[in-house]
Amino acid sequence: MKETLSIRLLQTLTAAKGQLSAEALALIRQYVDGQRVEREVSFKNKAGEADVYYTAFGWLLCYVLDITLDSKQRKAYLAGIQDAELGLIHYAALMRCRLLDELMDKGKLLMAFTGGKKRDIPALSSFHEVPQGDLNNPYTQFIWQGLLEDTGHTANAYDASRLEAYHLPKRGYANSPAHDVAYLNATVAALALKGSAEGWKAGDDVEALRHMQEESGGFKASDAAPIADLLSTATALFVLKQYKAKPLYDASDFITSHWLENGGFGATLIDVESDVEYVFYGLLALGAL
Repeated sequence: MKETLSIRLLQTLTAAKGQLSAEALALIRQYVDGQRVEREVSFKNKAGEADVYYTAFGWLLCYVLDITLDSKQRKAYLAGIQDAELGLIHYAALMRCRLLDELMDKGKLLMAFTGGKKRDIPALSSFHEVPQGDLNNPYTQFIWQGLLEDTGHTANAYDASRLEAYHLPKRGYANSPAHDVAYLNATVAALALKGSAEGWKAGDDVEALRHMQEESGGFKASDAAPIADLLSTATALFVLKQYKAKPLYDASDFITSHWLENGGFGATLIDVESDVEYVFYGLLALGAL
């Protein structure tokens, strides 16, 4: 039975709970619960407004952390969103919310659940907005793969020939065929696609990802980035875990140094604010250790 990317994410988040004390979990729950918009079921973006992208992270955390959201309110929220107006990332977030709504109604079916019920979705080419305006780049294909799985489709987004234009001779993947340097996000996305489609067999690109890690334990978005960040670190550790590849350095201190007193996680060491997206990355990183 194939495990979808969503299931692997849920498993990793659940693993993080086992590493935290009851007090730590209570603080994180309190922070997540406080990120709802006016105590409703939607979650705030950085501007404090309801946003389906942040709501997808919020609902995923609520599911894992056992925070109850009213079923009728969830369905009313979903019914009020005009999906035809959404770009790919927000549309995928909406579909994940619909999947999580089903899971919350059914209870914890983590090990048995392998995908959402079949839903009709637009063709990838029909979206007016995709990452970097590029239908073929690794991150766009990664989002598309997650959307296919969350909506019960058996088609696979991975196409080795399509991604080859982004593959670098020194290993790793670029954000664009015109770039000649590896980017963490593109490399992680390509490896996730390849592993999901062909099996999680380590190779040169996994080694390239391992060697992107800094001695601090963190990963930078690219060599040009000033400092390592939690998003890059969490996604890199998550993919390395799927390949059973051990990081070069222990990332425990790096992750916990981003945990804020209010229960959230900062994007970098210089950030003092958080949101539900970065709580997700904090727990994902912890679960991937």
